[in-house]
Formats: sequence, C-alpha cells, structure tokens
Amino acid sequence: MNHIDRRNWLKTFALGGGLTMLGGANALAFTNPASKPSNALLDVAKLNSNENPFGPSPKVRAAITAAFDNACRYPSMVFRPLLEKIAETEGVSTDHIVVTGGSTEGLKAVGLTYGLNGGELIAADPTFQSMMTYAENFGAYVHRVPVDENMQHDLKEMENRVNGKTRLIFICNPNNPTGTLLDKNDLKSFCERTSETAMVFSDEAYYDFITEPDYPSMVELVKEGKNVIVSKTFSKVYGLAGMRIGYLVARPDIAKRLQKSVMAMTNVLAIEAAKEALNDDEFYKFSVAKNMEAKQAIYNTLGDLELPYVKSHTNFVFFKTGRPIRDMMMAMEKENVLIGRPFPPFYEWARISTGTMEDMKAFDKGLKRVMG
Repeated sequence: MNHIDRRNWLKTFALGGGLTMLGGANALAFTNPASKPSNALLDVAKLNSNENPFGPSPKVRAAITAAFDNACRYPSMVFRPLLEKIAETEGVSTDHIVVTGGSTEGLKAVGLTYGLNGGELIAADPTFQSMMTYAENFGAYVHRVPVDENMQHDLKEMENRVNGKTRLIFICNPNNPTGTLLDKNDLKSFCERTSETAMVFSDEAYYDFITEPDYPSMVELVKEGKNVIVSKTFSKVYGLAGMRIGYLVARPDIAKRLQKSVMAMTNVLAIEAAKEALNDDEFYKFSVAKNMEAKQAIYNTLGDLELPYVKSHTNFVFFKTGRPIRDMMMAMEKENVLIGRPFPPFYEWARISTGTMEDMKAFDKGLKRVMG
C-alpha cells in the first residue's frame, strides 16, 4: 500500500468513527498484529519521546532476524530494494531519495549544507530543534519566530523574515511539540512562494497521524521541481525508533548535494526492517488506531482536571499544567511516569506521548495525584 492508499484508508477510518469501525478497543486487542508492547527498558510509563510501544511488528521482527546472516556485510549489498520501495511509495524516482540514520540525521545533514558560513535559517519557536542547533554549530544564524496565539506556525511573520541571506525555511508539520497542523492551502501557498527565494524544508515525521481528508504531503511540490525537501521517518507509526532509519525526498540535484553531508547512513538490519514495514499494512492501521485510542484517553484525563490542551494531529498532546515543567517532570517520575522535556518559552506546559492503555491509566492516576 502506497502513501495515497494509506491516506485514503485513514480518511475513511476517521470519517467512520475510528475505533468504532474496528469494533472498539476489544476488537483491537483480539486482532492485534503487534508484538507485546515494550517495557523492557524501564518499569515506568515512558511517555516522553513520542515512540510507538507496539513496534516492531512481528513481520518486521522476522525480517530483522532473517537479516542477521547479512549483518557481516556492508549495507550497500542490500540497500537497492529499499531505495526502490521508498521511491515507489512516494511516487518518485530513486534519485529523489536520500536514506539516513533516522530522520534526525537528515535534518542535521540539511542544516550543515545550508547553514555553513553564516547561512540564515527561519523556523517556528518552539519546534523540533535538531536542524537548527546543529546548523548553529557551523556558523548559521537562526531566526526563531514565535508561534501564534493558537500555537501554530506564524507563516506571515516567517515570510517577513526572509532576506537575501536566507538559505532555508524549516516547517515541522504537524509541529513538535505543539501538535498543531497548518491549513493545507496556507501551507502549500507558503511553500510555493518562499521556495522561489530559499529552500523550504518540510519535516513530516508525524504525517501518518493526520486524519484531515486529502491533506497533502509537500512531496507533491518536490515532484513539481520546487526548492523543497521533505523528511520522513520509520520511528513513529512504524515503531522503529531504535533502528534509526529515515529518508529525505528532494529534487535529484538537491538530493545529490545532501547525500554528501550524510555521515552515519544506516545498517543492514534497519534496511530490512524498513522494507518490511512499508509492506505491513495491518500493523500500520493498528498503530494509527491505537494512537487515536490513547490520545482520547489523554483528552479525557485532561478534561477531568480542566487543564487546557492543544488538539493534536500527532502521537502526543501538549497541555498546560500551570506549574514549572521541571517540577512536573520530577513529580511525575515519582509516579513512575516520564513526560516530555522543557520547550521554551512554554515552561508551564508539558508534552505527553501516547502509549499503551496501561500507560494511559498510569498517566491518569499519576497526573491526578500530582495536580491534587
């Protein structure tokens, strides 16, 4: 199933009532295509890193195990089939694709490429900072534009910051940590205009969790030859955060330039895992459904406590506690629940990731105790 088919399924799923279509949570438990949820690392509810606790799927685990015989070989021996599968999924040729060690390596490679020697970048604030902080290490200047009153990217002000030194504009959509989603028409027109004068980067790590009908990926602009780069990851909906594999989609001449800045690349086991993940539609649908179930549980807890929150289009929720975030982190850790780090300037807000329903119960119990 390619991205278009999965988007059509997600549209039907959302419009049809989500979990109701699958018979509710009991049906999900009965037809679970996932491995046992992971708590091997910690006896706590780990809700601070936006991970998928149900991955890797059994099919992906089998692919990883089968790949061990090739673990003594360099990745180039098994790389081509994955490259072709990603290109097919995105509807582009293979020379549009740059495979990276997680999408974070892709972000850093782009930050290095466009930030060297005083290049200027523009980004929302707060947003996912890996690209910007890495680029600053190499002399880049970053214009950080505060999000608006709805915690959305302030596209108008971001466009106002564009000048002759601007080399790249970074958009994380849906945004981390706020979980907000830009209007699809505003996003597309913004990218079309600004890509005439600078490179536009669209971080789509959470794209698979969007339920809005016909919401476009900016890969469509890449296909039109625009100065646009898109990043995707296998860490979220596919549950492969620990494998470290992602990719960039860009015009071939841009992709060739970016490839020179990639250092870690990836490995044989991650390649086979990613290839199988793209074929595992059952687990993909399961992950989306379980995320919606857990997110609703978070909304219910916050509603009980009358705590403000931002409607999320991701696998996490950003909410206001009214208390210093570091105090909240320590207090929740005592309840065996890990929550997200500080995201300045919103020091009285917290980010909570979705998890298993057991995790959600621990969050509910812990937060109600902490908030008194």
